[in-house]
Amino acid sequence: MPAENHTVFDPATYILTGIPGTEESQVWISISFCLMYVVTLFGNSLLLFIILTEQSLHEPMYLFMSMLAAADLLLSTTAVPKMLAIFWFRAGDISFAACLTQMFFIHGSFMAESAILLAMAFDRYVAICDPLRYTIILTKSVIGKMGLAVVTRSFCTIFPFVFLVKRLNFCRTNLVPHDYCDYMAVARLACDDITVHIMYGVAVAIFVLGLDAVLIAVSYGLILRAVFRLPSKDARLKALHTCGSHVCIILMFYVPSVFSSLAHQFRNIIPGYIVNLLANLYVLIPPMLNPIVYGVTTKEVLKRVMNVFYRCCSRSSVPN
Repeated sequence: MPAENHTVFDPATYILTGIPGTEESQVWISISFCLMYVVTLFGNSLLLFIILTEQSLHEPMYLFMSMLAAADLLLSTTAVPKMLAIFWFRAGDISFAACLTQMFFIHGSFMAESAILLAMAFDRYVAICDPLRYTIILTKSVIGKMGLAVVTRSFCTIFPFVFLVKRLNFCRTNLVPHDYCDYMAVARLACDDITVHIMYGVAVAIFVLGLDAVLIAVSYGLILRAVFRLPSKDARLKALHTCGSHVCIILMFYVPSVFSSLAHQFRNIIPGYIVNLLANLYVLIPPMLNPIVYGVTTKEVLKRVMNVFYRCCSRSSVPN
């Protein structure tokens, strides 16, 4: 239960309230969230299955694609089931330890996706700008080390968030006005000064996510320069097509996160439910759309998806 404003306490349980201000629309919001989650589970699981079982797809681009699918599954599965429990069963109770765990995996998965997108940009840069050395530079050993670096960087970046929140004294309430344990939503409940928390969050956004975005932009600047130097128009179009799906994924990842960050900065003039809905965008939209974009724009993946459905239909049509 909520505590008095000036009484310091250490709540064993927090209560996620959902999205305040949307009570009349929560049924429709929950249905849309559920549909997005189902598409996310199906699309990313199918993509992982195809890449892992098809030996011909054990190439750098597809291995990075499988890493992104795994991060998408972790991100959405950490957040969405609890959201649906809040909307459908009013089950907003969550222990402090579980809240910190959810916070770690949501923000950690998001950080990992940014690093994977950077690795994929490097993959496209080498494939187009230095194709003769592609298999020499991006060996399976190198890709494994890049995957380990993604996990290590995510852990080292996000663990301080958990450590900082754990050291706070809470004296206001145990009601979290959100549908998952967002870092700032929990930190703002504390009676301590959270300037350090805000500064660290801004530093991560600028020097980690911002640096990733800059390096991705530089990679594609070099790619475009190399593409437009190709003598053949068909070669230029083919090179641009191979990068098209990745550019779409990048935009779907960074645009919602930018809008969410801006909304948090102007939360005094933007309604709280708008801030919360924008914070849900990067948890729901990219994981749902990533496998769809890759499935539609990547011929090798689309071909194997069609083969999977064809085999399933053929088996179901065989009489017993």
